[in-house]
Amino acid sequence: MPKLSRNLRVIILVILTLSLVSLACGLSAPRATFPTPTLRAEVVQPIPTASPAKIIQVTDQEKVLVDLYSRYNPSVVNITVYLNQDRSLGMYAQGSGFVYDAQGNIITNAHVVNSVDVVEITFSDGLIRQASLVGMDLFSDLAVVKVDLPQGITPIPLGSMDELAVGQTAIAIGNPFGFEGTLTSGIISALGRTIPSQTQYEIPQAIQTDAAINPGNSGGPLLNLNGELVGVVDQIETTGTSAGNVGVGFAIPVSIVQRVVPALIDKGSYDWPWLGVSGYTVYPALVNAMDLPVEQGAYVSSVTDGSPALSAGLIGATENLTQDGFTVEVGGDLITAIDGHPVKTFDDMLVYLSLQTSPGQDVTLTILRDGKYQDVKLQLGARPTE
Repeated sequence: MPKLSRNLRVIILVILTLSLVSLACGLSAPRATFPTPTLRAEVVQPIPTASPAKIIQVTDQEKVLVDLYSRYNPSVVNITVYLNQDRSLGMYAQGSGFVYDAQGNIITNAHVVNSVDVVEITFSDGLIRQASLVGMDLFSDLAVVKVDLPQGITPIPLGSMDELAVGQTAIAIGNPFGFEGTLTSGIISALGRTIPSQTQYEIPQAIQTDAAINPGNSGGPLLNLNGELVGVVDQIETTGTSAGNVGVGFAIPVSIVQRVVPALIDKGSYDWPWLGVSGYTVYPALVNAMDLPVEQGAYVSSVTDGSPALSAGLIGATENLTQDGFTVEVGGDLITAIDGHPVKTFDDMLVYLSLQTSPGQDVTLTILRDGKYQDVKLQLGARPTE
């Protein structure tokens, strides 16, 4: 075989090298692999949508809300009330309510069913049944109506005020503007609010929330993330130009529900304890005008005729003075404790009386009069209905 010249060998070697480079450039490189990112704790398995190409990542809280709505929306009802006008029933208003027990007792607001002729309950599946009034308490704005429950509907369990904290999630289910089965969520914005009732007395320990509630939500449940009742939706703060939600709503606390509702079911009414004083929380001008040795307490401005407070000798304000530019009522007793529990505000006394006492119960007030402390014992009466 003839020998190749040196130049020819070089040419052949270059051609072979170029051929190998060309083949290498045409190969499919292995696809780069990366570690699968670890999902955050609040992410669960994706839920497929109608299109297999799309998935939605659902957080733990979203799943809780979905499950909660599925479980308890059937327990929330739309309440429609009618008035008899000119021998014909006409729809008067709508509100919300929820199932309290297996006997068909449903909780709502007193202002929803007060002085109406017919109450209709609409369940989540559209079934409509007529209800009867069991009991009503205007002081707490709570009422109970009763209806034959369809099969499969369960009561909403009651929670506890002791476990509530500002910042926790709050969920409302109801019928705002008649839109049945509406769920909204927010947070507990504040605790211990005092709100108006349907009487001259106020409702203590109310819950403030920014969950969207509107006309028609009245009487519906306010729930925690465990699906437990923490309050009954009652009223909203408005701008005065609109009846819609502005982020400030209030619910009657479950602590009052637990005291009032069993009595409404048992006898149709609830007896509130009665002390018989009016007043307010101590403020700087009052401290200066009366030369008080303390800066906190519940000041007694007046004592009601025929009340336990009057019988026990409590004293209200006796005259008006001008102090620091304010007109100040002076001469009344200052309550600093009740049964040994400190009273720093007038609301403190109202909460204790409402949640810890009953008519006929003896209590001891620690008062400051003429610069000296003394204990006053008295027996609470039943709050007058008029």
